Parts: sequence; C-alpha cells; structure tokens
Amino acid sequence: MAEERFSDLGRVEAIAKLYEGTPYKPYRTCVFETSGKAYVSTQSRVFIEGIDFDLVYFPLKHLGYKCVTAVTGELYAEFAHPRTMDVRIGISSKLDFAQIREVWEGMVTAAKEHGYKDVSLDLVPSPNGLTISVSSSGETSLLMAKRRPAAKSMDLICVSDNLGAAFMGFQVLEREKRKFEQSGDAKAQPDLDSYKNLIGAYLKPKINPQIISQLEAAEIMPSYGYLVTRGLADAVKRLVRDSGMGAKIYVDKLPFAGKTFELGKEMNIDPMSAALNGGEDYRLLFTIPIGKHDKFRHDFQTFDIIGHLAKPEVGAVVVTPEGVELPMKAQGWKNE
Repeated sequence: MAEERFSDLGRVEAIAKLYEGTPYKPYRTCVFETSGKAYVSTQSRVFIEGIDFDLVYFPLKHLGYKCVTAVTGELYAEFAHPRTMDVRIGISSKLDFAQIREVWEGMVTAAKEHGYKDVSLDLVPSPNGLTISVSSSGETSLLMAKRRPAAKSMDLICVSDNLGAAFMGFQVLEREKRKFEQSGDAKAQPDLDSYKNLIGAYLKPKINPQIISQLEAAEIMPSYGYLVTRGLADAVKRLVRDSGMGAKIYVDKLPFAGKTFELGKEMNIDPMSAALNGGEDYRLLFTIPIGKHDKFRHDFQTFDIIGHLAKPEVGAVVVTPEGVELPMKAQGWKNE
C-alpha cells in the first residue's frame, strides 16, 4: 500500500483521515451547555520545536500525548473536568502525513483518557518546524467552587508525585544527543535503560484523570491548585502571591524518583535544584485544610505533604533538615 502524502490528500481530507477510528468527529465547533450549576474554565498553550521539544529524541506519539496532558493539568489545577479541546498543528515541509498522524494518535489517546467530549483540529503550514497549539475548556461544579475554603496558616501543601525527574531525564537525553552528534554514526543508539523512569517522566508525563472526581467524592476541597511545570519554586511563589499567605517547604519531605541522586552525582546536578527550578514535572500542587489531614493521607496516598502555609511575613521559604529557613528563588521572578 502506497504511503499517503499531504500533497495527495489535501488539508481537508488529511484532517478527516486523522479522525478515522477515533470517537471524535471533524469540522464541529466545540461547544457545551451548562445548566447554571458549573463554571467554565479555559486553558491554552503553544509548543514550539526547538524550544519546547526536540524531534531528535522525542517520539511523536509521546509529544502529542504530552501536549494534551500539559493543558489538561492546568484544568485540573482549576478543579475543572475537561470537556472540549481545540488543536492547531503547524507543519513544516520536513514532516508529512505519517508523522502528523503519530502526533495526533498520541493526542487522541490522552484526550480519551481525560474524558474530552469533543476535539477540533486544523492543520496549517509552518516555515520553522513543528508547532502545536492546544486550547481546552472544562467545567468546575458550582458546589466545588462555592465550598473552596479560604487559605489559612498551617494548611497542608501537597504534591502529586516526585519532583525533578523530568529535568533529570531531559539532561540524559541532551547528553546522549551530544554524544550522537559527535560520533557521526547515524546507526548509534544509546543505552537508556538505567534511567528509563526519569526519561519517561520527561517524554510522557501522566496525570490521574480521576483526581477531581476523587476530591469531590472525598469532600476534600483544596483552597488553591497549581500545575508544577516550571519547577516547584515557581508554583509555591505563585501560591504565596495569590493567597496572601507565607509558605514553608521542607527539604526532607520532597519526593524524588529512584536514580535521581545517582544521576545527579554522575552529571554534577543538584537534585534539589532540579526539583525547585527544573521544570516539566507536570505535578499537581494543592493546599488542603489541616483538618482534612488524616482523610487526605488515607485517600490520596500518591500525594506527598511537603510543607504548609504560614503567616504572610514568612514569605516563600525552604526549610533545611537543620531548621534553617532559606528564601525561595524561582526563574522568571524578581528576587530581592
């Protein structure tokens, strides 16, 4: 069977073919109604080749999956259930239909996992490599929104999984890419088995698609939520800014993936710096009322309690095992 090409299919037919075998239909405007019992949230992000991803080592299906996960995680941070998604893919001349089909398959897999009702797609030309734009909408129940408590000192700061793993995995991939380019051997393949979990955290991050339903069922209402994508320090500083409270993060409570410290020594990278400022973790950070401590620990065992809110004058600090409080710094923030 001859390989299908964009030059033969055309944009309209290519889009229709990409929808084949999926539960979604092309050329439909993504809309949904609410009955006055929900708030609508929207999130969007653009992913640019050479800035957000490198096709030398990024599998196309994983790339599509990750793009959807990134925007969906932002909806979960708003306590919203995903509903509709709008995708635009900018395609350069080096990519053809087969490659874009792989990206789309990864996006559809993630969309189905997270329960999207409708997904729209358009394909446009790009002069500078692959570009992917994703916009999503979701609903937050009125009950959930109304019952969100005010933030208080000693409320728990919780994160959904280990930190810094994605950054460490990214560093491994970049190192192996440099070796590959220097070797000049087009057939050379690196041995990445030792760090496959760290690499997987970067290439295909996962978020529990049931997290909002589980919080609702447990009647645990976080006061604030964030998706950790630019390092923990950035998320905590946003929390301090938005809540008007201080925050203490305890170094010895931070969760790390296996091999993180081993790789840190090997590459001379401080795992703590990777967790605080590395980025690309796609972890959910919630603040939970201290009165819900026991139930949260029992029902949400994949989360780690890493600190708590404090009085405003504390600011955002990291507490060492010796009890020393150090001001938290984050990339993109002005540090006095």
